[in-house]
Amino acid sequence: MWNTILFDLDGTLTDSQEGIINAISYALDYMGVHMERGELVKFIGPPLMESLPEYCGFNLKQSEDAIERFREYYQARGWLENAPYPGVPALLRDLKAAGKELLVATSKPEAMAVQVLEHFGLAQYFERICGAPSSAPDSTRKADVVRRALSGAADPSRAVMVGDRRHDVAGAKENGLPCIGVLYGYGGREELEAAGAAVIAEDVGALKECLL
Repeated sequence: MWNTILFDLDGTLTDSQEGIINAISYALDYMGVHMERGELVKFIGPPLMESLPEYCGFNLKQSEDAIERFREYYQARGWLENAPYPGVPALLRDLKAAGKELLVATSKPEAMAVQVLEHFGLAQYFERICGAPSSAPDSTRKADVVRRALSGAADPSRAVMVGDRRHDVAGAKENGLPCIGVLYGYGGREELEAAGAAVIAEDVGALKECLL
């Protein structure tokens, strides 16, 4: 059984879709790029410094300009257009009560991740909240964040990652961890299975059965 559990944030602990999509729409409008709202879900999860070149063909300077506009919206309003998934607070409470070590490993800037989790009363359940550092808030690979989170774990040999996107699975695998893919987030079964998720959890209830 897993004793150390690393959680992704967006799409795993909280439903941040509205705020992120509004922020990326704001940024792309500034850059003169139009995408249908439904297309913007793919920006949730991976670092923008990776997804903007991949999906928009932006060079480094264009990506930096778009990220600045993204932050402008997200820091003012977007982070509040967000809510924990139903059942997640109770899940974290039960895991903590069972003696599990809980960590967060997110590509979101670390200071913002802390702010979000404190706002929703979830920070209390985690031993560490690891995200992209302030020195490189938009370019940190998921594997690097997972590695940093694990560096202080009590029992890394009995750790598992929980996430909703292929980047979570890849970051876990690069660190020798299995990953539980959740279907209530933004990735979908096909993406998670293709990436090599060890287990697929349909909902928060199924995730709880996997972890307890």
